[in-house]
Amino acid sequence: MDCRVHSVLAVLAGLLLAGCSGKDSLQQVLERGELIVATRNGPTTYFIDKGDAAGFEHELVSRFAEELGVEVSYRSRHNIGDIFDDIRRAQVDFAAAGLSVTPSRAAEFRFGAPYYDIDPQIIYLAGTAKPRSVEDLYDGRVVTMSNSSHAETMAMLREDYPDLEWQEIDDVEPLDLMDMVTTGSATYAVIDSNEFIANRSFHPKLRVGFNLGEQQTLSWLFSQRPEDDTLWQAANDFLTRLEEDGTLSQLKERQFGHAWGVDQVDSQTFNRRMRQRLPKYETMIRQVATEYQLDWQLLAAISYQESHWNPRARSPTGVRGMMMLTQSTAREMDVRNRLDALESLRGGARYFKKIKRLLPADVLEPDRTWFALAAYNIGRGHLNDARVITERQGGDPHLWSDVKERLPLLQRSKYYKTVKHGYARGNEPVTYVKNIRHYYNILAWQDIAANRPPPPVDAQEYVPDVVKAVDLTAL
Repeated sequence: MDCRVHSVLAVLAGLLLAGCSGKDSLQQVLERGELIVATRNGPTTYFIDKGDAAGFEHELVSRFAEELGVEVSYRSRHNIGDIFDDIRRAQVDFAAAGLSVTPSRAAEFRFGAPYYDIDPQIIYLAGTAKPRSVEDLYDGRVVTMSNSSHAETMAMLREDYPDLEWQEIDDVEPLDLMDMVTTGSATYAVIDSNEFIANRSFHPKLRVGFNLGEQQTLSWLFSQRPEDDTLWQAANDFLTRLEEDGTLSQLKERQFGHAWGVDQVDSQTFNRRMRQRLPKYETMIRQVATEYQLDWQLLAAISYQESHWNPRARSPTGVRGMMMLTQSTAREMDVRNRLDALESLRGGARYFKKIKRLLPADVLEPDRTWFALAAYNIGRGHLNDARVITERQGGDPHLWSDVKERLPLLQRSKYYKTVKHGYARGNEPVTYVKNIRHYYNILAWQDIAANRPPPPVDAQEYVPDVVKAVDLTAL
């Protein structure tokens, strides 16, 4: 199709979205019954997990749409430049794509209320020289996403560092840039701190060299058309309320809490054993997970945390097997041989499901799963004690983000003397849950990343030069 026809269709589509009725943008969304949102595919933005949409941006947009009483339609783009074009042509209502506020973007578009502070960071491979300043980048290949805020930052830095060079890569995500550094096809990559936290599990040998430039904020991106004022204001009011009532902090903890403070050496060990040891037991884990209606990645993460997928594992306290069952728990779950991997997995799955079932009905997912994991580790009694302390201190005993802050207090006499079950090593279940969430997310994202849609093919790459040279307008 002639490129001019493409342009005409794009303009027509924009007119249909914007409407010719003179109605403001919020009215149009409400009458349409749908938000149309541009985004990017990735763990910090938007992705499909087990058939359902997920990701931090998706969480925010879904809540906003629910408040408006409308559905959401996503346009997932491989290139940030395409997102900008969507807004210019009025093909979307706004963009929720992990976009940083920059001067050049603010000159053309309108940003919503900020919802996340991030640091642009230089990422390098452990074992190579750590970059500590811009001058250290001169001898290496630096890569950024094209049309990204990082490319703007590099361009501004070049005014003071004229020898600074970098390459902007089209149709990639941060995970792809990290792949390039890991494989040696790039020396350094510029990655936002939240993206590095979310993705470093897959590249445990990568490290942060230094922060590049000033801290930035992430915001939704709108056009500057006057008719978009009402939707922009509604979104700002919504995000401000989420910040003020603590919901935004809870969403950040749910999305990224598993990755904060994770030991890099442990991540390397997990990745190695995921390749070398998991294949021997994956079919068995999937089978048991199906029998007990669990995510197989969750059962795999629990069994790794317990035994590193070693069915003959033993602890100093006498717990044994793949799921490290005590003798009393094994008897309760009718496990006769704790060293039999299949029996142990079934016993551990039954026990986990029992704990989860016994939790109060008003503890909802995903917190219900984190509570059940904590109780699997420390016992239901101590978990309930921590919930009591949480409520006494004005926290919410239904939220893992609040309860995990109080569990370590069970190690202090000032607190454990006031609750029913006394002293406990309360820091252990916090680490236990964090690790399992970390492993679970690695396993889940491996499946998702393997099935990520590829960027669109540029057909021009395959057109022979002799055809390109033909003046089609003369035909």
